[in-house]
Amino acid sequence: MPLATFKASKALTLGVELELQLVSLSDFDLVEASPDMLELLGRGSFPGTVVPEITESMIEISTDVHSRHADLLSQLHAIRDALVHAGDMLNVGVCGGGAHPFQQWAERRIFSKPRFKEVSALYGYLAKQFTIFGQHVHVGCESGDDAMFLLHSLGRYIPHFIALSASSPFVQGSDTLFQSARLNSVFAFPLSGRAPFLLRWNDFEADYFAHMERTGIVKSMKDFYWDIRPKPEYGTIELRVCDTPLTVERAAALACYLQALCLGLLQRDEPPPAESDYLVYNYNRFQACRFGLDGTVVDPKTYATRTVREDILATLSRLMPHAHALEAGAALEHLLGVVHAGSDASYLRQQHRERGSAEGIVEAAIERFRAGKP
Repeated sequence: MPLATFKASKALTLGVELELQLVSLSDFDLVEASPDMLELLGRGSFPGTVVPEITESMIEISTDVHSRHADLLSQLHAIRDALVHAGDMLNVGVCGGGAHPFQQWAERRIFSKPRFKEVSALYGYLAKQFTIFGQHVHVGCESGDDAMFLLHSLGRYIPHFIALSASSPFVQGSDTLFQSARLNSVFAFPLSGRAPFLLRWNDFEADYFAHMERTGIVKSMKDFYWDIRPKPEYGTIELRVCDTPLTVERAAALACYLQALCLGLLQRDEPPPAESDYLVYNYNRFQACRFGLDGTVVDPKTYATRTVREDILATLSRLMPHAHALEAGAALEHLLGVVHAGSDASYLRQQHRERGSAEGIVEAAIERFRAGKP
């Protein structure tokens, strides 16, 4: 079917999606509880939207559209509290984290939904291995051209979001030595990575999507697993590289960091994006996944090299006036704390040392989701 017309949105509005783990409180493994959780939540009003994800051990929540950090965080708090209450009734733990530390993908069960069954039939075992958990952030754009400009301008900042959200150091019972191992699973899909370098919406629609549709490879934007993709039916761009944080406070802070970045980029004060920027894209992305804040990145314009931590600190300082204009100063202050104290991945490794088991990691993640704040 033809690509949807780009629906103009109010610039810089935000929506957040979080994929969350459903965990047995007896052994802290993932549990196939999403049908029961969704049925229970459907009996009353829910402060956002909750839907199934590809396997029955996960759910996805979505917020409404917001402009201010305080409103976004307030709704995320209400959603968290509703999920925790439902989990208590079902004896199921709910937590963030980009990957469960010891679940076995072969034991997962595909949720009974036509699209999920199609994905499973096409991608085989990769579908069950896609039991990973990410945060997606939508930012409203006034036009398709603005969307494509922001999409490519943000490529240089992708390592920031990977490092700040990193929360998947353990996979299948082993320490991967990565801060975000989750993105390695995403990269296995053939339509992952980055979007083609097109800055005009009409060119993207007519010269790229239309041709891809004719090949029969894609039917909609859902078929692309890009790090950032346009969502014309919403009038947004969607950032998809973040692991799900352990707290909703961090989720809100990451969303507002993206909002402040987009405000700055739309002022066109920086050199415009160029296709050559992508020469260092995969290297920088890997560095952030592997080493997090200590990774080394190359500026695609100046070729200067510095750590992700140094780059984030410089960017936060530059963006603070934009954040205050958006009433999001508290969000950037939260991320300053992450830069200095370490990511959720570092916290989970610390919990593994202190509690002495992979089960202890999950217990700590459940506690942190329930209590929030850090």
